Amino acid sequence: MNYNELLAPAAKAMRPSGIRKFFDLASDMPHCISLGVGEPDFKTPWSVRDAGIRSLEQGRTKYTANAGLKELRAEICRYLERRFDLKYDVPQILVTVGGSEAIDLAIRALVKPGDEVIIPEPCFVCYEPITQLTGGVPVHIATRAEDEFRLTAEQLKAAITPRTKLVIFPYPNNPTGAVMSAQDLEEIAAVLRDTNIMVLSDEIYSELTYGLDRHVSFASLPGMAERTIVVNGFSKSYAMTGWRLGYAAGPEPIIQIMTKIHQSCIMSAPTTSQYAAITALRQCDDQIEMMRDEYNRRRRYVVKALNEMGLTCFEPRGAFYVFPSIQVSGLSSEEFCERLLRDKEVAIIPGDAFGASGEGYARISYAYSVDHLQTAMYRIRAFLQENGWLKTE
Repeated sequence: MNYNELLAPAAKAMRPSGIRKFFDLASDMPHCISLGVGEPDFKTPWSVRDAGIRSLEQGRTKYTANAGLKELRAEICRYLERRFDLKYDVPQILVTVGGSEAIDLAIRALVKPGDEVIIPEPCFVCYEPITQLTGGVPVHIATRAEDEFRLTAEQLKAAITPRTKLVIFPYPNNPTGAVMSAQDLEEIAAVLRDTNIMVLSDEIYSELTYGLDRHVSFASLPGMAERTIVVNGFSKSYAMTGWRLGYAAGPEPIIQIMTKIHQSCIMSAPTTSQYAAITALRQCDDQIEMMRDEYNRRRRYVVKALNEMGLTCFEPRGAFYVFPSIQVSGLSSEEFCERLLRDKEVAIIPGDAFGASGEGYARISYAYSVDHLQTAMYRIRAFLQENGWLKTE
């Protein structure tokens, strides 16, 4: 069999994940300090685990409705209004297998061959390949360090063409930690207000913002709910990565089509996870605050340590990543990360894994214990010093 001829060209053309490459290399190094994976180091809150256990003990192991448990979808509506001033009814909610499935469904429901999808970079790795698998055309916007990696209205306006169908809005941002202020969002909304362009707002890190201003959802702006699909989930806010549960909220006609794709390909999200998520939404606001406070402490430590070494980075105000420049080394992002891994057994992710505009940077996650982070910073400092790249006063 000639499998190369049989495989779909778009699938063959997909780039392998640059994140997983370094994760796999690090897994074979027993003394490696990994700062590569974007996963909370906290355990899922006990009350949530207990709710999952109880659902199993009660024999609740059958499929749920395709769109998810009605009780959970109603609780998601209450949560979104309580935390972000978003108003949805139950038919406007679809429960998915992680936020990633919701992203996939939204793009597949909207994008036909030839449609353009605007993707601000650096960004999470899934938007481009999903767009390409639908026959859509990714249109990349390179956000800039001097703008703290925020999308500007001028950049968006310049990227829009008659073929633009969808704008991906990935804030708070992975990998940069960038957030958009209410004023930033208003400027973006003004560009889109008189168009027929949809927005996919990936808000999986919405609970993890630092500073006086809480996250503002793009859908909360006047006139934007009708054109916005909000994607969120439980992985980051509630330390539930392995439970694989997310959701989409948006205009009912679009959610209906997304549900139709979901019921054909997936059937329903994990039943045990859905029952556990009800408890998370009802009982765990205090756990969110606790985790956010701890991430904030780590964030300040890592940013200060990196800037003192000469790996300059702006102060990220969302998610749990920093995105320092490694340009002082004169190496490419991949070369820098490979040498750091080989010489000091510290795993971080090359910035270009998140798009070409990430070249010259690296992503460091601070979703690890302070001891873990201190050891990593010590090794990175030694690596810079040994190569003559360490900042000197």
